[in-house]
Amino acid sequence: MCEVNTRLMELIACAPWREAVTYRDTWPHEYVLTEKDKQRELLDAICNRFRAGEGVDCRFFQMNNVYLFVGDHKYWLMTDYNEIDPYSDEGDYVINRARLYRDRRDFVIQPGDSGKHENYPANPAHRNQYADR
Repeated sequence: MCEVNTRLMELIACAPWREAVTYRDTWPHEYVLTEKDKQRELLDAICNRFRAGEGVDCRFFQMNNVYLFVGDHKYWLMTDYNEIDPYSDEGDYVINRARLYRDRRDFVIQPGDSGKHENYPANPAHRNQYADR
């Protein structure tokens, strides 16, 4: 297992992460494109972690998604990992990541929360507190 973890960390460190400028002021994060950035191996490693049950079901506003927490970042895909063949020539998949801040483990959005460290709510939401929003 250590070799698997080490390899994933190496792939993450070598990926050419770029800022998602569209969300710079609302929910800062980074991304890579699997085909354009030659990140098929990283996609495969992340999908394997999801398939091994390491993903966490969370919500981002109205969207449900699965997130992988590695180091000081959370990672997610725009396509369901069960529908992805990482080595197929079809599709250029997006791998996203956002830095974790404080002890937050999900994307519970509450009033005044921008996703930026300096705007972190004084009283963080519990995971299901805002489930009906």
